[in-house]
Amino acid sequence: MTQDATARRNVLVLVAAQAVLGAQMPMIFTIAGLAGQSLAPNACWATLPISLTVIGSMLTATPISAFMQRHGRRAGFVAGALGGAIGAAIGAYGLMTGSFLLFCIGGLFTGIYMSAQGFYRFAAADTASDAFRPKAISWVMAGGLLSAVLGPQLVKATAEAMVVPFLATYLSVIVLNLVGMFLFLGLSIPKPKPPAAGASQGRTRAELVRNPTIAVAMICATVSYALMNLVMTSSPLAVVGCGFETADAADVVTAHVVAMYAPSFFTGHIIARFGVERVIALGLLILAGSGAVAMAGVALENFFIALILLGVGWNFGFIGATTMLTSAQRPEERGRLQGLNDLILFGGVSVASFASGGLMNCSGGSVQAGWQLVNMAMLPFLVAAGGALIWLWLRPREMRGS
Repeated sequence: MTQDATARRNVLVLVAAQAVLGAQMPMIFTIAGLAGQSLAPNACWATLPISLTVIGSMLTATPISAFMQRHGRRAGFVAGALGGAIGAAIGAYGLMTGSFLLFCIGGLFTGIYMSAQGFYRFAAADTASDAFRPKAISWVMAGGLLSAVLGPQLVKATAEAMVVPFLATYLSVIVLNLVGMFLFLGLSIPKPKPPAAGASQGRTRAELVRNPTIAVAMICATVSYALMNLVMTSSPLAVVGCGFETADAADVVTAHVVAMYAPSFFTGHIIARFGVERVIALGLLILAGSGAVAMAGVALENFFIALILLGVGWNFGFIGATTMLTSAQRPEERGRLQGLNDLILFGGVSVASFASGGLMNCSGGSVQAGWQLVNMAMLPFLVAAGGALIWLWLRPREMRGS
């Protein structure tokens, strides 16, 4: 179809952006906690810079969505890359001056990029047909597979390249953002047309969250993303705290991010064949398996297997929930719904990220005890998301809303 020819070209651009610009996220999640631990006045605050990145993403999700609704996806994605470059520059200056406050402020600005990156998946669906949409979303997410390799390898090459640890890593993040923003010149997504006078404005935010399909999609996406963040944020601290090297932590993060994105090559096909609810349910079960493996021991292979399962579970749960959400939206409410979704999503991830450092460093008598608590914290949220999905599953299709 002509429509899907354009969509495929957009997918290629977004895959490249996911690979190049997206590499900064595994880099930051690998080192920000370790750098924060060295700068923070109290170890309990070690993951605060990562938490502020997620908070920055939460705070900018609605404004970025509204900006894209008015000015188009390309302008929004370039703005996100500029935010990432500014955040890395402030973080680098914080490292140079030994200022934990500046380092945290840099993390907050990095959230602008993280928020914009979250809309890559929605941009993939903008010009796609109903049949191609789940594949487009999953292929764009698959671009993260390249970032999973590039990001941690850059950490290995730059972490100790300068006198100030991790400074070269943050300088390389600036370069990624400044170079990567030019990729969006190839994006071809029409700006949404403003509704004509008297035309439907779509449902209000209150009406949207009362829609059963939208509500369950938001719950499952938030739980999948928040729990992935909860465990991933603590994993470098746990790996190094259990006697392994920073390079080992980078390898674990590499395996995790590969597992996050590699299934995307076929997640869309699985959704098309078996249904979105089954795929989300499988994702939640795999996340539970990740926690079980992590709690079984702190050998390096436990970290690898647990983080790989964490990535696969996130992929199925998050891509499935995104597909469910886009199937329930109307064109005139696209910006409103996507901004609301990511506000809620990153609000949950912010709480998880902040809790991660506290559970890891301040709630147990040892690194091992803290790591156990981090993984135990997953259970009630998985039960809640699973219960919401079962509730939707049991409702007649005509009562699910659209």
